Amino acid sequence: MSSTLDAKRLSASGRDFIDEARLHALLDRRTSPAELADCLAQSLAKEPLSLDQTAVLLAADDPESCQRIFDAARRLKRDVYGNRIVLFAPVYVGNSCTNDCAYCAFRRSNREMVRRTLTEAELRGQIEALERKGHKRTILVFGEHARYNPQYIAACVRVVYSVKVGHGEIRRVNVNAAPMDHAGYAAIKAAGIGTYQIFQETYHHGTYARVHPRGTRKADYLWRLDGVARAMEAGCDDVGIGALLGLYDWRFELLGLVAHALHLQAHYNVGPHTISFPRLRPASGVRHEEPRLVADHDFKRLVAILRLAVPYTGMILTAREPAALRREMMAFGVSQIDAGSRIELGGYTELGDAQVLKREQFELGDIRPLDVVLRELIVDGYLPSFCTACYRLGRTGEHFMEFAIPGFIQNLCTPNALTTLMEYLVDYGSSETYAAGVRLIQQELDRLPAGERKQDLLERLRLIRETGARDLYY
Repeated sequence: MSSTLDAKRLSASGRDFIDEARLHALLDRRTSPAELADCLAQSLAKEPLSLDQTAVLLAADDPESCQRIFDAARRLKRDVYGNRIVLFAPVYVGNSCTNDCAYCAFRRSNREMVRRTLTEAELRGQIEALERKGHKRTILVFGEHARYNPQYIAACVRVVYSVKVGHGEIRRVNVNAAPMDHAGYAAIKAAGIGTYQIFQETYHHGTYARVHPRGTRKADYLWRLDGVARAMEAGCDDVGIGALLGLYDWRFELLGLVAHALHLQAHYNVGPHTISFPRLRPASGVRHEEPRLVADHDFKRLVAILRLAVPYTGMILTAREPAALRREMMAFGVSQIDAGSRIELGGYTELGDAQVLKREQFELGDIRPLDVVLRELIVDGYLPSFCTACYRLGRTGEHFMEFAIPGFIQNLCTPNALTTLMEYLVDYGSSETYAAGVRLIQQELDRLPAGERKQDLLERLRLIRETGARDLYY
């Protein structure tokens, strides 16, 4: 570790578990149809794959094998998550940053970037704008800077929870911010956050050093790699990991993500709650040197293989990607997307439809309104969900796995998705979306077995539709 971090305590599991020699050796391996069949069978039994087994899927790159992998990922996604897709939107709170990451528009040496930190009133305005559109979940994003300390982040979380507009409210706040020490995570957790998200960006040590200059906070590979483990020890039992695709070989990054998930599972009895896999995008003042851009076909392979390797981890496909590709990839294992997103500071209230690159971290590929995205999901047979019940009832971390692994979670998640969708349709949906949504809800109800739970759900949906009742969850 760097000298500035020597006094900071790593987690109990704190070590560099990314064995580059082993990962590169796995990328050179070959496989057989029998090995592929065994790995797919284990995945479909909802058991996570080892690194060696994940490498089998990577090696199976001929068209027929890829199709088998895609088909298995679709089936596993249906088995674990049903047809639900969770929706959220990001809010960028501040882009001051002491780092100088080569790929990021927020880097400290970028003179083109408009620097800003939202005031409390401005943050409230952003949340009000999201609530008027129907959002119930958000993630707050912060640059890495001393002013964005744990107390400040916790105060922002509390502000978000306090904002109520009509029936609108944010019921879950996640955080994407710098790695903290144990006390810092505990302070933020006390404010009631859901998931604490830290992207390693790249698991390849040499590339990490090249794009994160020495002398910056982010230059310390191990401190960042250990970040979510410390968060879990401090009580943040839902954590998110991710890699920025395009900095190094995507296959290596995939193995790095799986290695990270397995490390957390081994030491904390639960893996990451979510995995993200954004691709490099254009950004103001940024010139991507020697990018290892990931083609669409390989991107689909990565998503499908991740779904099979980590069956119970939520997978986030962001609005970095174009709308058509997002629509196509939904079936391969994605369980969460953002919609109606603006990533400029103040973007939800101050800007029109056009993006302002000098005010955002990178260019988005899909800036369609929430109602349009939600209606497309419905038309494609997906069940949009704003559910936050598990986090508010303590079904998180290891407790979530107790529900999820036997498959019981669908008995809770589908009803909660239906009630939150009905809330959206009644309060915010356009007439076209309302009509499509009501049809979908009826189709879902028709699939549910008769019994007390179904009757209770029907009554809750009636109360939402006819009496103004809200937030009725299991």
